[in-house]
Amino acid sequence: MKQISLFVASLLISAAMFAQQKAINGKAVVVSGPTTVVTASKFQVTKPLNTLFTKSQIDKMDFKGAKEMPDREHRIAQKFLFSTADGAKYGNSPATIQTKMGSKKSIGVKTQWEAQNGGASPQDPTGAVGLTQYVQAVNATPFAVYDKTGNGTPTFTGSVGTATGSTMNSGDPIVMYDKFADRWFVAQLDLFVTFALAVSATNDPAGAWYAYSFSLPGFAMPDYLKFSVWENGYYMTSNNGNGTVLCFERDAMLTGTAGARMVSTSLTTPTNAGFGFWLPLPGDADGVLPPSGEACPLFSYTDDAWGTGIIDGINVWSMAVTWGTTPTATITLDATLPTAAFDASYYSTWNDITQPGTQMLDGIGGVCMYRAQWNSFIGSNRVVLNWAVKMNATQRSIKWVELRQDPSSHAWSLYQEGIYAPDTTNRWCGSIAMDCNGDIALCYAKASADLPVSLCYTGRVPSDPLGTMSFAETTVFQGTGSITGSNRFGDYSQTSIDPVDGNTFWHTGMYSKNGSATGIYSFQLAPCTSGINDVAAEAPQLNAYLVGKTIMVKAEKLPSDDENVVQLYDITGKLVYFKTINPKARAFETTLDVSKYNAGIYIVRIGTPDFQRVAKVAVE
Repeated sequence: MKQISLFVASLLISAAMFAQQKAINGKAVVVSGPTTVVTASKFQVTKPLNTLFTKSQIDKMDFKGAKEMPDREHRIAQKFLFSTADGAKYGNSPATIQTKMGSKKSIGVKTQWEAQNGGASPQDPTGAVGLTQYVQAVNATPFAVYDKTGNGTPTFTGSVGTATGSTMNSGDPIVMYDKFADRWFVAQLDLFVTFALAVSATNDPAGAWYAYSFSLPGFAMPDYLKFSVWENGYYMTSNNGNGTVLCFERDAMLTGTAGARMVSTSLTTPTNAGFGFWLPLPGDADGVLPPSGEACPLFSYTDDAWGTGIIDGINVWSMAVTWGTTPTATITLDATLPTAAFDASYYSTWNDITQPGTQMLDGIGGVCMYRAQWNSFIGSNRVVLNWAVKMNATQRSIKWVELRQDPSSHAWSLYQEGIYAPDTTNRWCGSIAMDCNGDIALCYAKASADLPVSLCYTGRVPSDPLGTMSFAETTVFQGTGSITGSNRFGDYSQTSIDPVDGNTFWHTGMYSKNGSATGIYSFQLAPCTSGINDVAAEAPQLNAYLVGKTIMVKAEKLPSDDENVVQLYDITGKLVYFKTINPKARAFETTLDVSKYNAGIYIVRIGTPDFQRVAKVAVE
């Protein structure tokens, strides 16, 4: 859903201008307004979901009725003051366009399930993978729990409202798995002026939930909610018209504290007209939690076609939050990273994508697509992003980038970029993620006048030439027929990483099955990459377990005998132990003395700059 206010205009231009000032001066610029602190307006412990409804009752619920979500009349497209008619610099740099499909074969699809259909347009499919389950939600707003090793038949079905205690299922659902706490998170709009979110009381998503309701400061209307897991909170951005970014009190919500708080601040927005639908994405932690006190990064692209003085690039902000008696929130613009030229323009009618038949589809222009996955590797933090670009009048495809941050200096840089367009077919509504090997998977929808909307993926390993997806495209769900009745599509999809092995990708997206449908699938690109060799024959293994007051660490089938770092983090993301070790025959064993540490959950990480594995251990 995309509900727009004209005030977003000022946010886009001002962000770009502040970013360029930062680039010139070489200093971070504080761009936020005052801090607002709000306590949840409603709290309840919802009843166990798996005791509420029978399947026949669920089938009769009103969310099964087909309808277009009620936001179209408020949706304002961005305005582009320049186009390729004004010069080649407003188009896509040919040097970054991948025009030939890769030839590598991935390990292949592991799971493929036809998923839910909420009957709403668009479906807004969202889902996350946990230790044993996968949870999906769609508009507006069915909710299903699947056994990861099952046949695709849900073990529970209901509505998001049964978890969040919503008075209405107003859509824009988001599902996350907080693997650091072994809990589930779900959120959605509630009556379009408030939003409801909930954290599972245990690791069972079909059980009880701690449910909360909040509103934006000044009762601004939130829309297109996007969430992330960070060490000190659950962060949220939205298309709200005034640049407001929120952080929810994660520690309090995990314990079911009724007075859990939300802290927010807004990006500085000098008046500047002409832009619509927009929001930055918050960094979503995978692998290990960020260090305690680390500010949460926010990401958005800038397009030189928006106006004079703006560049093609990526803005990186950070939001620093402190809790305590008087919470504070500050947003700083840390960098603008120039990219090669790209064209992110789209049609103001949102009729961007051709499919069989006469109904055009929305190409989802204006924003980076969910998620902004954040990964900490030995020696660098990494983020992958993707967004839609216009190739020509009849084709859209995907621009993707990998950003890296020096953990010591906190400086961000553009590591690689590419536009994936190996033929003339439309590819859009992407979701990109990196596994613990540094492999990158790009999942997306694909369609043309002769090809019904299908769900596909490609990918790369670290040893590939920069800016290229080396794997041959795999079509998982082959579309049939057309999506009719509305041009609404997406509005998003979601890719997550299996926390058990760290290198299985799970994706949910929307496609055509003689109408609107959603699918869930999982796959692996390669078992292991060393950063030098291509693909190792066996997947690395890390076992970590507690014996008395000692954590036993055993690593096998490593990519090489290169020196490994062994690290121990507490649940807040604080590094509490560090050492190096040299494997022999691609294996090592070591111990970590935890006799002086408090009881709780700890994360063991081993790795090199091009490889890592993590494991969770409970210390008693």
